[in-house]
Amino acid sequence: MRGVVDLYNRGRPLDAAALAETLTEQFPEHPFGWRALGALLREQRRCAEAVPALRRAAELTGDAESYNDLGVALQEAGELEQAEASLRAALQRKPSLAEAHANLGRLCHAAGRLAEAKASLRAALSIRPDLAEAHNTLAAALLDGRQLDEAEAACRRAIELNPLYADAYTMLGCILSRAGRLAEAESCFQRTLKLKPDDLAAHSNLLLNRCYDARLSALDSVQAARGYGRRAAARVSHRYTNWAPPPPQNLRVGLVSGDLCQHPVGYFLDALLSHLDGQRLTLHAYPTQPSVDALTERLRARLGAWTPLYGHSDEAAARIIHGDGIHVLIDLAGHTAHNRLPVFAYKPAPVQVSWLGYFATTGVAEIDYLLADPVSVPPEHQGHFSETIWYLPDTRLCFTAPQDAPAVAPLPALANGFVTFGSFQNLTKLNDEVLALWAKVLAAVPTARLRLQNTELGDAELRQHLAARLGQAGIAAERVSLHTPGPRGAYLAAHAEVDLILDTFPFPGGTTTCEALYMGVPTLTLAGDRLIGRQGASLLAAVGLRQWIAQTTDDYVDKALAFAHDLPALAALRASLRERVLASPLFDAPRFARHFEDALWAMWRRWQARAAGPPRQ
Repeated sequence: MRGVVDLYNRGRPLDAAALAETLTEQFPEHPFGWRALGALLREQRRCAEAVPALRRAAELTGDAESYNDLGVALQEAGELEQAEASLRAALQRKPSLAEAHANLGRLCHAAGRLAEAKASLRAALSIRPDLAEAHNTLAAALLDGRQLDEAEAACRRAIELNPLYADAYTMLGCILSRAGRLAEAESCFQRTLKLKPDDLAAHSNLLLNRCYDARLSALDSVQAARGYGRRAAARVSHRYTNWAPPPPQNLRVGLVSGDLCQHPVGYFLDALLSHLDGQRLTLHAYPTQPSVDALTERLRARLGAWTPLYGHSDEAAARIIHGDGIHVLIDLAGHTAHNRLPVFAYKPAPVQVSWLGYFATTGVAEIDYLLADPVSVPPEHQGHFSETIWYLPDTRLCFTAPQDAPAVAPLPALANGFVTFGSFQNLTKLNDEVLALWAKVLAAVPTARLRLQNTELGDAELRQHLAARLGQAGIAAERVSLHTPGPRGAYLAAHAEVDLILDTFPFPGGTTTCEALYMGVPTLTLAGDRLIGRQGASLLAAVGLRQWIAQTTDDYVDKALAFAHDLPALAALRASLRERVLASPLFDAPRFARHFEDALWAMWRRWQARAAGPPRQ
């Protein structure tokens, strides 16, 4: 049995797993082999395979530690109900097992049960105050509960306990990024990468953080993304080179995403899936995390198949996709949460595409195309991407009209006697450059007010911090109102208090811009020098509001002044805007669906032509 440990310590985990499997065959009634095999499979992210081994170990020992290990593997395999039962079985056997409390807290956090998560994690810490992992998971739960101040303190305690705890630096970076402290967040992600150079999750967080930073160029971003792609490729044991041919009239299209739920990705997919032609495309979803809500169920009903990837290693996930005979595989996450970009490095499908959920290059060389439109990626910007740009004719996005939205309200300035500029963007987007430009707008329109609303403003310290930054930018406190959002219906109704939206940069609104347009409120945006920076321009161009696209900061101020001084025109636009946008390509799902189908088929035919080689002479 020492041999398993020796092999593992010598950096040979695969050989150690093979030996552990041999031990289970030779000594099937001894728990060591089963426990070792399960632990080694878990480390290789082969969680679904680890579960039977750990279950057998728990059956043989009956001890709390074995049930705790089984619970962790079940959670990682996406079997949350069984995982919870196993962890509670561990605590029944040993209520003082801090690790089981911590793992139950992690499970409750993953399920969105934040109060239970925090209670379990605090129970773990009452037993083991030195449990750095519990402090870190508590930080994650506090972050999701918008308690950024407490989240930062918990994360820093984890680092104090274990200064080499790489995942804690990543968590701290996420907290600081959410608070808009981008430079500090960057330092945290860089610290993780010094400790764990091959930590692809930290690298993804670094790249995502940079999308918000106005100081960095698009070329800086593409070089960093290519570095990620090289790291992902170096971990691949093999690449597929043979794939199943499609039926004559139908492509099998895979969608890889952790956001098939009430999330911007879900909102943009909703109407599209209803209008795709099932005779041309068969859609196969590969969710990467187990969250389920009402929108998940609606999306799932429109998909041909639903195969979770959580609990599977990257290699196993690629094997599943290849085995399903997928012809076009679409990544909907990029470097956002729950992404499985390393799976694409195995090339499980002959044509691979980036679309929708990310707004820059992935850097993964095995992803062939990125779907864009001519406004979001002008021809001169194609060098910003490792992917080839494939242009959709009108817009790269198609939004689903919100259900049960209130009617468009009259222009509030007519009753108030002053214009209210608004923003619903998160704190990460409210960088110093944005606040400085807004200060110029408010100086140009001395009677105007500014209404800000986002989730982070529920944290008292973050409200105070933002108020201080607004003052430093020259925006008087009496001209600003700060609000926290309620349910989506209440958030949509809040547009009744806003005359026009001031967009952020380099990361403008997306979903919020579409929702504001539907509520009759136009957005003034600044066209940037990269895909994300031009997202607002793309959306406004798609609905015929090019006059609301500023090309420079001076142009932004001039346009804000002109729009604010012409209330009759602003009121008329507001009254007609919902009908106007519903008739535009941005909300025309049948039109977008045809363009989307045509693009995927054209990509496939191009691949077929290349695979066939040059014609014979």
